[in-house]
Amino acid sequence: MQLPPLSLYIHIPWCVQKCPYCDFNSHALKSGIPEQEYVSHLIDDLTVDLKWVQGRQLHSIFIGGGTPSLLSETAIARLLAEVQNRIEFAPDIEITLEANPGTLEYNKFSGFSDAGVNRISIGVQSFQADKLEALGRIHSPDEAEKAARFATSTVPTFNLDLMHGLPDQTLDDALGDLANAIDLSPTHLSWYQLTIEPNTLFYFRPPTLPEDDILWTIQEEGQKLIADAGYRQYEISAYAKPGFECKHNLNYWRFGDYLGIGCGAHGKITNLQNGNIVRTEKVKHPKGYMDLTQPYLKKQWTVPEDDLPFEYFMNKLRLFEPFDLADFSQFTGLDASSIDVPLQQAIAKGLISADRPNIFSITPHGHLFYNDLLDLFLA
Repeated sequence: MQLPPLSLYIHIPWCVQKCPYCDFNSHALKSGIPEQEYVSHLIDDLTVDLKWVQGRQLHSIFIGGGTPSLLSETAIARLLAEVQNRIEFAPDIEITLEANPGTLEYNKFSGFSDAGVNRISIGVQSFQADKLEALGRIHSPDEAEKAARFATSTVPTFNLDLMHGLPDQTLDDALGDLANAIDLSPTHLSWYQLTIEPNTLFYFRPPTLPEDDILWTIQEEGQKLIADAGYRQYEISAYAKPGFECKHNLNYWRFGDYLGIGCGAHGKITNLQNGNIVRTEKVKHPKGYMDLTQPYLKKQWTVPEDDLPFEYFMNKLRLFEPFDLADFSQFTGLDASSIDVPLQQAIAKGLISADRPNIFSITPHGHLFYNDLLDLFLA
């Protein structure tokens, strides 16, 4: 059995304040970050998980949150050095750090680069002051633009996170945000629609969002604007200049393996001994995570065989690339015949096309009805 590539996700749980749309495991700061203590726990957490490396190099690292850029350059340098002491880095490893566009954060970009970070993902969300206020963001449009320029001069590649379908947003507002982002020449764009998630402030106090016909037009016109600027859509909400696709997220979507360390982090591992797919989840709250009387691991489970087709295609079908049944068999351990019925149903519905023997593509119709397509692979 050949193991898939291995990535590492590191969760930093703190942010300055909780945004009303955010359902991530993040906690607003009440005092300073215990960064050195937390980094020590991250290192110990990783050490426990080393059994899952199984002889592989590390393909990518993603430091997410929360707001990882709140940590000092020294803390990030120590963290990455300790990771490298335990797992060999691939020569072309991608190391991403999420950052807010505030002045305190972007002034650290050079230090993060010196520590080994070679990709920064900046959470802009909008370039309009009223929209930023509605989203609970604490940066200004000017800070967002400055952060992007700092990223250009300090790291080889950077992503801008941008949302649309914002409270009271017009078509011109949305396209204006997108044009501003493109003007800053990021190598990668994450452009996605605001969704109202349970257990968020917006869920309990819903804002006024654009009508469906406006949302549809924003999506159509926005994608044209992005394509005309030379970006290629390679995933439902991800666009990149050629060669600058996010390696870490591609590994997720291609059903690769990843270790997850830090508060509430999830992992997905292929067990070389028996071929099982194992998922892990760490203790969620910082206080519990840093409690030395209990393990970092909250739970671990083997994915049932019947659930593997759904889990595989939940990731794979987000991508705008063909899929090979040989990859399905290699990464799940299942025979390709196990999905023949749903595959033929998807072809009959026009959601998937058969390109050549064992090679298939999701159709434009399939991308529009992604959830319906995915339902076909439910056990």
